[in-house]
Amino acid sequence: MSADFIEVIESHSVNFGISLDARQLSRLAAYHELVMRWSARLHLVAPCTPKEFAVRHVLESLTALAHLPHGARLADVGAGAGLPSLPCLIARDDLRAELVEASTKKAVFLREAINALELRGRAGVTNSRFEETDAPAVDAVTCRALERFAEMLPALLSWTPPGAKLLLHGGDTIRAALERAGRVFTPHLLPESERRYLFVVPAVPLAEP
Repeated sequence: MSADFIEVIESHSVNFGISLDARQLSRLAAYHELVMRWSARLHLVAPCTPKEFAVRHVLESLTALAHLPHGARLADVGAGAGLPSLPCLIARDDLRAELVEASTKKAVFLREAINALELRGRAGVTNSRFEETDAPAVDAVTCRALERFAEMLPALLSWTPPGAKLLLHGGDTIRAALERAGRVFTPHLLPESERRYLFVVPAVPLAEP
């Protein structure tokens, strides 16, 4: 399974403008195996082939990298399986992340994945609903599979600290929710997709001192 996964990553990464070395590929393959092993119990992702996981989950997650400056810290809201944050941390050693996940069982998985993938010191887990905790000081907030995503988007926009951009993976329902909220955003059509986007929502400026 790992060989199939790595082969897909290597053959499709050029379409995503992403370059990965052998160590990163190995760690991404380890991540894939970990998710598949735990997903049978926790339903972390829908059943999928190695190709679907590689393209839909990993490579699409890595499109966020182009919008994260060197040394950025991000909050991954509704982290679930650790998407998009864990692939991004594997691909960029300069990044740090706080993974916010309401499900206790999924939070246990995330802590196990952070340990297994040698990401301790660069990633933490907050086991709480995002709206019930204070937002950490971050440069970006990512969100890919939050339950009732479009419905919860106004709360997520309010929760995001000033100075932090939002990087949201989604489709037309997220576009419509952003439009209803009156937020400026740039949609980036994801490679090898006709309907999925990375929506980049600029940061609200910090208040003048």
